[in-house]
Amino acid sequence: MHIPQTILIVEDEQAIADSIAYALRTEGFTPLHVTLGEQALAAMRAAPPPLLAVLDIGLPDMSGLEVCRRLRRFSDAPVMFLTARSDEIDRVVGLEIGADDYVTKPFSPRELVARIRVILRRMTPPAPRPAAVAAFEVRPLEARILFRGQPLDLTRYEYLLLKTLLEHPAHVLSRAQLMDRVWTDAPETLERTVDAHVKSLRAKLRLVDAGADPILTHRGMGYSLAL
Repeated sequence: MHIPQTILIVEDEQAIADSIAYALRTEGFTPLHVTLGEQALAAMRAAPPPLLAVLDIGLPDMSGLEVCRRLRRFSDAPVMFLTARSDEIDRVVGLEIGADDYVTKPFSPRELVARIRVILRRMTPPAPRPAAVAAFEVRPLEARILFRGQPLDLTRYEYLLLKTLLEHPAHVLSRAQLMDRVWTDAPETLERTVDAHVKSLRAKLRLVDAGADPILTHRGMGYSLAL
């Protein structure tokens, strides 16, 4: 079931609200428009609440700053202020009471939506790494890979082979694919070289953990890193 990504627009100027709503719809969001601070607080108490509030500072019933202060008593949802005033003091006050961004009118609705995406991206926790992948730490600047916290003593091709498998967990990569990605500077190398390097890698992994066998063989197909 599709869950709408609702963005609350709190703006009493209809033309501005319409332009923001149009830009949000174009980018796949669901806009919800209200014109008063009290309506905004009620909307943020709804279940489920909007993901983010675009909040004009100059509202008819109360200031956007007051709306944000009251919102922070019950919600950590991100807030982006809209204002016709560009005073630095106002900007600092807005951020100090809990706003996440600050946009001065006039503004580009497309840029505003892009900034909304940045805020939401910061709030999204990274997907958990598969257990097998989490056991490794790749340090590309050092051309090193650690396994369970221990640095592996790898040759250049062993490093590139293991790094390639780690970049595609659970994907079966054929010997030809691995040759193309790892042995780019040695086109005459035979495919059975892959098998020899996998065997060597397995031995070095078992030196760290005797029961470790994260590299799977798919007979007649290739290799993958187990999840």
